[in-house]
Order: sequence, then structure tokens, then C-alpha cells
Amino acid sequence: MEKDTVFASPIEKKFEFDSAVAAVFDDMLSRSVPFYDEVRRLIISLILSDAREGMRVLDLGSSTAKFLLDLHSKSHLSMQLTGIDNSPAMLERAQQKCHAFGADITLELADMLTYDFGKEDVIVANYTLQFIRPLQRTSLVKRIADALEEDGMFIFSEKVVFEEKKLDKQMIDIYYAYKRSQGYSEYEIAQKREALENVLVPFTIEENIRMCKEAGFSRVDTIFQWANFVTFVAKK
Repeated sequence: MEKDTVFASPIEKKFEFDSAVAAVFDDMLSRSVPFYDEVRRLIISLILSDAREGMRVLDLGSSTAKFLLDLHSKSHLSMQLTGIDNSPAMLERAQQKCHAFGADITLELADMLTYDFGKEDVIVANYTLQFIRPLQRTSLVKRIADALEEDGMFIFSEKVVFEEKKLDKQMIDIYYAYKRSQGYSEYEIAQKREALENVLVPFTIEENIRMCKEAGFSRVDTIFQWANFVTFVAKK
């Protein structure tokens, strides 16, 4: 796994999921998102606890297919696993990995905002919605709810903000301390913060829950939180 040094040099553009990011994305996630690996395992365990033959699982923003590959490797059932991503560089790397592992996973180059959803049992979006503009995000979650079977489940993880400004700043400071502990320099942290400005637009926990309920989900729970990183489960 290549080490993430994307922001060790001066940036010239806003953050995007290009070939430079795709090459180091697995390392970037593991070092930038607290407990990312544990959350991935938690979500997989939740899915497998109620899995059945032919279950359809769709991963929105599947990037390098790490989540789907892990789910595939841990399941003894034949499930229909699909990942979509709008980054050709991410998709190419994902296809190479799936081929190397001999995993039967469908990968599609697609924009989730215009994607033609079929009926799904589980839809996953890990740290994906936060990159969608708020109005479009609300519309997308409504389409996700409509695409799920009646007992379907939408699992998503997001970076969040807090309404109380002091607490919000404290959580951000704690997060940056975490990134320093993972080997990122102050320069890299500042560079990435600048690149993500107005690209990553987080909601509060309450706003995420309200968005899901307004989209038609009857129940929304949080199953993991570390500071300003939260995983939600929404059920119809």
C-alpha cells in the first residue's frame, strides 16, 4: 500500500479523486479517518448478521473497492455486490484489485446523482454524502430510500459538525492531533484543509437524521462515533 504524501507538496487545485489520490487512497483513509478499519468491519458484521443468498449490496462511492472486497471475503453466501464511483482512476484501481482476488464484484463508472437505482437490500455510503451539495444530498437520500426493499437498510458514515461552536472547535483540534499522531505534518494538514474547503460540506448529527426521516426512513440510529466522525443506520 502506497503512503499518502498527496499534500506534502503545494496544492494547485481543490481536492478531487484523481489518479494521485487513487494511488494512495487506502493509506489515506486508514490514517485520515479515525477507526476507519474498525468501522468497516462493524458495517460488514452488521450486514452479515442478516445476510442471505442473493442479497443485493450497493456501495456508493466505492473508490478502490476495499469495502466490497472485505465483504466478499468474509461472506460464505453468494451476494450481488455492486460498487459505483465517478472517478475513472479509482475504478481502474478497484478493477485491478477485484481481478487479482478473483472477486465477483460489479463495478460501474457512474454519478450517484443520476444513477439508475434498481431495488437493493443494503446501500452503503462511507464518507461519500459529505461531498454532495446539500440540496442534491437531500434528493439523493430520498432516491436511496425509494430504491431499498421494505426491510432495506442504508448505512452511511460522515464527518459531522457541532452546533455548539466551542465543542466543534475542540473536536476539530482533537482530530488534527490524531492526524499528527498518524504521521501527517502541520503543512499537510493545512494543505488538505484548504483543498477541502467548500468541497466537503458536513451536516450535524441531527441534520443527517432529519434528512433521512424526511426521505422516508422510519428509524435512524448511530452505531459508532469518534469525535466528529459518525456512522448511521437508516431503516425503512
